[in-house]
Parts: sequence; structure tokens; C-alpha cells
Amino acid sequence: MNELKMGTAEAKFADMIWEKEPIASGELAKLANDIFGWKKTTSFTVLKRLCDRGLFQNQNGMVTAMVSQKEYYARHSETYVDETFGGSLPAFLAAFGTRKKFTDGEIEELLKIIESMRG
Repeated sequence: MNELKMGTAEAKFADMIWEKEPIASGELAKLANDIFGWKKTTSFTVLKRLCDRGLFQNQNGMVTAMVSQKEYYARHSETYVDETFGGSLPAFLAAFGTRKKFTDGEIEELLKIIESMRG
């Protein structure tokens, strides 16, 4: 998973790619300029790093995902829980709930997710 870790700016850029893909690399650079104020060279440098990590590919100027956004964030979440809470999802939820109480709606949603994962 280390090769898939991203900083905040890279993650925002990646989210933009996932939202717009397939997208021409030139169009991507224009969007990055509009949204982040990045120069074309910065966009291409960040894109190359993300491609080198296996998240995206840039073939003939067309950028597409090699890993879906959902898959990336699932892997990222699993790694975080593994590294920080010894793989214990209950420990993560307990820690999360110490500062932010769950609403009734959130609890119902979590219960539905748990039920769908049984058996």
C-alpha cells in the first residue's frame, strides 16, 4: 500500500481525475490550473508520480485510472486501521466515537452495513 499513499494535494488531484476520467492530459493541466493554480509542469509532475505508483495511466495523452477511487479508498482505510488500530475496526470506531458522537442516522446506516456483511 505504501506505493498508493498520497499527500493531500495529490489526493485532491487524483479525485479530480477519477471524477473526469477519461480525460486528456492537456485538459487535466488546465483544470489543475483553474482549481489549484498549478502550472502545467506541476500537473504533469504530480500525474507522473501517480502513474508511477500504478494509480493512473497516461497513454497517448489520455489519462485513465488503473485503480478505481472506491478501491483506492478501501485499501487506504484498511491500511490505516491495520497500522493504527492493529486491524481492529471496533477499536477504530470506539476511538472515532470518543470525540464525535454518532447520530441515530449514522448508527442505523452502520447497522445496515454490518448486516449486509454477515455470513
